[in-house]
Amino acid sequence: MATETTRRTTRFVVPADSEAPYGLDLLITPESAGWDHGGLAVLTLAPGEQRTWSTGAAETLVLPLSGSATVTCDGETIELTGRPDVFAGPTDFGYVPRDAEIRIASEAGGRFALPSARCERRLDFRYQPVDRVPVELRGAGQASRQVNNFCTPEAFEADALIACEVLTPGGNWSSYPPHKHDRTTETESELEEIYYFEVADGPAGPGMAYQRVYGSPGNDIDVLAEVRTGDAVLIPHGWHGPSMAAPGYDLYYLNVMAGPGDERAWRICDDPAHGWVRDTWATQGVDPRLPFGRDAKGEG
Repeated sequence: MATETTRRTTRFVVPADSEAPYGLDLLITPESAGWDHGGLAVLTLAPGEQRTWSTGAAETLVLPLSGSATVTCDGETIELTGRPDVFAGPTDFGYVPRDAEIRIASEAGGRFALPSARCERRLDFRYQPVDRVPVELRGAGQASRQVNNFCTPEAFEADALIACEVLTPGGNWSSYPPHKHDRTTETESELEEIYYFEVADGPAGPGMAYQRVYGSPGNDIDVLAEVRTGDAVLIPHGWHGPSMAAPGYDLYYLNVMAGPGDERAWRICDDPAHGWVRDTWATQGVDPRLPFGRDAKGEG
């Protein structure tokens, strides 16, 4: 098992117990990440508690990780039903424009992610119901995973932000084959990315997982990190994957992406040394433990 020291040997890993300001569980800004576009905050509200949040130059989502909330912005209020936890299936969420102040309140308490991206346009504050969140199954065999495409370009309108959730049964690998998106071409988009993790508990305590990131041509990075609930990994560039769910511990991660391109697109390039793995899926079934929470559409 990795020690507490080795879990902190890279600036690209933000441990759950990092001291975040304003009473937040986690705060990643473009400045703290050393890049230009994407961010993420995670906050816990006690029963009856409320918080205000200023979006500044970034469009922002209010995504329940657990619990429900009332969100008020621009004189309007939306009710987020939420979910018991991230393994219970997808959730409804709220979109908040840039240059806005919001109030988030939770009668019963909960935990909420606020993924964000600096943007140009100011779109409307709005609610997205859970039945409009596309859910797909990717891969096969031990590469089976579930993707909740709640804020991908085809699923939801935003100016710059791209976000999705990935759920991986214990013992499986996801974000695999390793892939990248660190330049703009016909087949690749330049996107910064945050991985935020939650890991299911086991009968004896908290679970663990692992994340790999390594360099692409001209971009050096080398991360092999043990991750636990509340940890995040920053991916400014390079090949990333696999995300490894240890046997016995289901793995969730929230992907937050944004980049400099005028086109809001999510195009990836597989590491050519490992892309052949996709061909093996044709003879394997999808892991029967999927989907988490509701029916899903199978995808490659």
